[in-house]
Amino acid sequence: MPAPGRKTLDQGSARERLLAAANELFYSEGVHTVGIDRVIKRAGVAKASLYNTFGSKDELVRSYLSARRDAQQARITRTLAEYDNPRDRMLGVFDMLDEVFAEPGFRGCAFMNASAEAKPGDVVETVCESIRAWIRGLFTDLAREARVGQPEVLAQQLVLLYDGATVSARLDHNQSAARSARSAAAAMIDLALAA
Repeated sequence: MPAPGRKTLDQGSARERLLAAANELFYSEGVHTVGIDRVIKRAGVAKASLYNTFGSKDELVRSYLSARRDAQQARITRTLAEYDNPRDRMLGVFDMLDEVFAEPGFRGCAFMNASAEAKPGDVVETVCESIRAWIRGLFTDLAREARVGQPEVLAQQLVLLYDGATVSARLDHNQSAARSARSAAAAMIDLALAA
């Protein structure tokens, strides 16, 4: 997802400015590629502000990814509130992806990007695992609400479509990836409902 609600970096507390700078730079260039000095300069704060607020770059990275996770969960939750039934809510996730892929500055999934750079045991893993579990749980819960026979199987298939659409949108510059994934998801859901 692109930067949620980008603020001007000359406003807000040092924490807010550091997070806004981290969000902008880490998302566009990578968490390991961007040095802490660039984040500090972009935020317009003293180096001591970073260490007093976050303690380390790792904690800034964790906070950046946590903020993106929270924003993504809130956006999906708002989107799903627009639909009347579990089938449409499952498909609504792909409608939301379609909007995300069309946004200026889309550079793929921040969690996939950060995970690709991470070493085993990196701070990135914990936050990425939490959003992955949330997405899987969301699809599983919706599949249960729809009363499909094997909700976990359908959820796994929908997560694969979600991931595939995200990768295709980024790597292939395919803005219709979410619509294609939605069509495939509709067929899978309808088969599961008919079984």
